[in-house]
Amino acid sequence: MLYRRQLLSSLVLVALVAGVSFGQRSQPKQQRRSVPVEVYQVVGLPLNIHEASLVEGDTGYVLRCRMSSEPSDSILGMRYSLTLIDAGSGPKPIVNRIEGFQLDAASAKTITFAVSIRLKAQAGDRLVLMLEQVLSRETIWEVIKAKDAIEAYVRGDFSIQPTVLRVANQIDAPVSTPVIYRFRKP
Repeated sequence: MLYRRQLLSSLVLVALVAGVSFGQRSQPKQQRRSVPVEVYQVVGLPLNIHEASLVEGDTGYVLRCRMSSEPSDSILGMRYSLTLIDAGSGPKPIVNRIEGFQLDAASAKTITFAVSIRLKAQAGDRLVLMLEQVLSRETIWEVIKAKDAIEAYVRGDFSIQPTVLRVANQIDAPVSTPVIYRFRKP
C-alpha cells in the first residue's frame, strides 16, 4: 500500500512539473508592433521594394522590407525617403537615409535595417516610402526631382512620373587591370 502511494504521488508530481514546463514553453512571445508602409514604385530603377513595414524595436522603429533586383546588376545600397501623411496637416518628411546592403542580381530577400526611426504615428496616418537612388558597382540610378514626385503622389496627382538618370559609378567601379607591353629589341 505504501509503495502504491509513493508511486502515485511521484506520478502526480512528474505530471505537474511536466504540465508547468510545457505551459511555459507554449506561451507565445510578445508580438512587436508593426506599422505598414506604402511603397511608391519608380519605373526605371533596378530595385523593387515589396511588403515594407516599420517594426517596433527597443529604441524606435526599424524598416523591414522585401526587395528584389533585376537580373542585370547586383545592388550595393539605396537612398530612400519616408513621408508621413497626416490627414489634418498634410505630408511631413520623416527621414531621408542612405542604407548599404548586398543584393545579388536577379534575387530577392527580406532586409531589416538596424538604424532606428523615431515615429509618433496616430490613427489614420499613412507612411509612404520612395526610392531616390540605387547603387551598384558599375552604375548609379538617380531619381530626378524626387521631392516633387512624392509631393504630387501624396496629393493624389498620379500624372507626374519621376524620371531616372543613369550614370557610371566612378568610385565603386572595379579596378581595371593594367596592361604591360614588352617590346623586343631589333
